[in-house]
Amino acid sequence: MRELPKIISVDDHVVEPATVWTDRLPKRYADVAPRIVRAPVEELSFIGGKFTAVPGEPGGPGEQVDWWFYEDLRRPLTRLDTAVGYDRADVTLKGITYDDMRPGSYSVPERLADMDANGVEASLCFPTFPRFCGQTFMEASDKELALLCVQAYNDWMVEEWCGTSGGRLIPLTIVPLWDPELAAAEVRRNAERGVHAVCFSEIPSNLGLPSIHDANRHWDPFLAACNDTLTTINMHIGSGSKMPSTSPDAPAAVGSTLTFANCCFSMVDWLMSGVFGRFPDLFIAYSEGQIGWIPYILERADTVWEENAGWGGIADTVTEPPSQLFRKHVFGCFFDDPHGLRSIEEIGVDNVTFETDYPHSDSTWPNTVKLATDQTADLSDEVVYKVMRGNAIRMLHLDHLS
Repeated sequence: MRELPKIISVDDHVVEPATVWTDRLPKRYADVAPRIVRAPVEELSFIGGKFTAVPGEPGGPGEQVDWWFYEDLRRPLTRLDTAVGYDRADVTLKGITYDDMRPGSYSVPERLADMDANGVEASLCFPTFPRFCGQTFMEASDKELALLCVQAYNDWMVEEWCGTSGGRLIPLTIVPLWDPELAAAEVRRNAERGVHAVCFSEIPSNLGLPSIHDANRHWDPFLAACNDTLTTINMHIGSGSKMPSTSPDAPAAVGSTLTFANCCFSMVDWLMSGVFGRFPDLFIAYSEGQIGWIPYILERADTVWEENAGWGGIADTVTEPPSQLFRKHVFGCFFDDPHGLRSIEEIGVDNVTFETDYPHSDSTWPNTVKLATDQTADLSDEVVYKVMRGNAIRMLHLDHLS
């Protein structure tokens, strides 16, 4: 067995410490800003990617759970948020406290230790309470407070979560999705302190926002800021607050099997949008979507581009084959996809990155090195280096790790 390069994971998660917002927001917001309250659970369900939860009275009878309270939102911490270290049979929809989770979920020293145990040098972490692209704040009533919450999260992400990690935790910020000019300003504010990664929705129209095809080019200020600052747009499955499935009565296993579909649909959106023609230095990246589906989609997209561009509405906006645009602008990632790795030459060896998904239930922790070694056994040393770290360094402009 060869020794793997030190891994850079481009999709992990952080459970925000209880004081992220209470330490940073004006005191006048104390009763409405995001804060942790310990109370029992009276009702808890998770349907269509959203929690429905009702807490009991703080300190009341019943098993105590930690809740995020924000305006009228009541959102418990759950075992689904942080499953590593627990038997799969114990990973159910149940409320927990910070005491019930592995400390690496929210604490930098313990996270770094868990990364060491997993062969991971550096990690990019998506939010938990704000959700995958900051939808929680977009849905809030008070947008002045919501903007302050976005900025506070980013300050914590840059200064504390990443700033105390010795460069091993890579900053990934959120933006005020409800205003593309404010979003652009936040991208530029964070770029000035070295941030090159931002969260965005895979399918904004699922959030009630304009799509990237919008005739008025609604997103251009945000896209221009990302293009100008070399900030990669990172889109996690579920960042449209809607997971794929089939029939309404299909079990959750159906949607779990089809999670790649959101990335697939989103990528075709971007390749057929004309965005890359207007923003030649723009990178986008898909998280937790795996990669085995990519060769067929590129093949089909090229056929449509060649044969149907006229009536398909892209003749004037998409001037290169979609497969070429993909190789210039798009990154996919995987954590367990042997089929995709058998197809890596068709995908593009420069367009594939790796993730561990810590601390979620899909995470390969603490067995990532063995899994990655087994699945990349037939790849050359050069390709293994690209997949495990080299492409991530290029995607995220991690000069200090090159």
